[in-house]
Amino acid sequence: MKMKKLFLMLFAAAFTVSASAQTVEESKTFDNWYIGLNGGLETKTTGHAWMGDLNPNIGLRIGRYMTPVFGFALESNMYLSNKPYPSIKTFVRSTNTSLLGTVNFSNWIGGYKGEPRFFEVSAVYGFGWRHIFGHPSDVYKDDQLTSKAGIDFAFNLGKAKAWQVYIEPAMIWTLAGNNLVRDNEVEYDVHESGFQLNVGFIYKFKNSNGTHNFKIAELRDQSEIDALNAKINDLRGDLNGKDAQLSAKDRQIADLQKALDECNSKPKYEKPATVTNLQPTVLFRQGKSVVDPAQYAPIELIAQYMKNHPEAQVEIKGYASPEGSAELNQKLSEQRAEAVKKILVNKYKIAANRLTTKGCGATDKLFEQVEFNRVATFNDNTKK
Repeated sequence: MKMKKLFLMLFAAAFTVSASAQTVEESKTFDNWYIGLNGGLETKTTGHAWMGDLNPNIGLRIGRYMTPVFGFALESNMYLSNKPYPSIKTFVRSTNTSLLGTVNFSNWIGGYKGEPRFFEVSAVYGFGWRHIFGHPSDVYKDDQLTSKAGIDFAFNLGKAKAWQVYIEPAMIWTLAGNNLVRDNEVEYDVHESGFQLNVGFIYKFKNSNGTHNFKIAELRDQSEIDALNAKINDLRGDLNGKDAQLSAKDRQIADLQKALDECNSKPKYEKPATVTNLQPTVLFRQGKSVVDPAQYAPIELIAQYMKNHPEAQVEIKGYASPEGSAELNQKLSEQRAEAVKKILVNKYKIAANRLTTKGCGATDKLFEQVEFNRVATFNDNTKK
């Protein structure tokens, strides 16, 4: 019945842990491991004077915290014979190796706050295997099944809380194998137990989250998620609007290219016409002086023209539509002309001394549709 109650308690702890784990970031395989040393005194619970029959022990503990509440550890202790029986010739009386489950009551009851508290209380419980050295083989067996239960009163130290010092009172029972007569009986018997008081320290290795402990996960509520989705949808709508504007510009370029092709298909005369204005124009977005990639086609035509006519001296005129102040439109028209010149020089390797620029400010006279007047045009000054 006692064992059943104990397993129910551990199951309840594990169930509670699952809820606690939802508040921290997910751990990787090698996160939240620790290693430590411990040592202290042990004596038989009954049948002996406690202070007169104390035996020292030292041990090593390696473990992992699965969540801020639940963990496990592998512990091995070596028990020394400060007052050995006459029949025991070895300095080491026995060893006990246990697999322990750990439950942090402080985090279970008070919740995990993002880092360990300065003082915490935890429980340890598990089963082990003891090997005894030098006992008479006709009375005791060398190997015995054991069980350990204890309470850790722990202090977390350091700025990063990477170190922990704990005081651990514990009971260790011999469940089976202590004597040949009762070899097949497995039970928790106080007369087959020892009381142990140990002091230990552990070092918690650094985790992938940059700390030595669990880190609280940043959770978002539904209203925040809805707000982010709304913002994403707004940005998508704005992007679709810009795509529509670019499509309109592409159609304008196609119309201009068609007109240019028609002009080029007409019969050429030996003597060129006296018209100085070159047909291609570069369109700009409202308030912008950056040349869109789609506008490189007319610039390439001008570059080809100048390569075919090495004597040509081309003037680039920038314009702005009537919206906005005159001062702003004048500056914008100058910037548009300069932007086109830089492309001809840098990309198409046209000599800079063959190009001049002029900002003509705002106009609505070049084209009937207002936005078509946000352009840069080209004049061959050698044709005047």
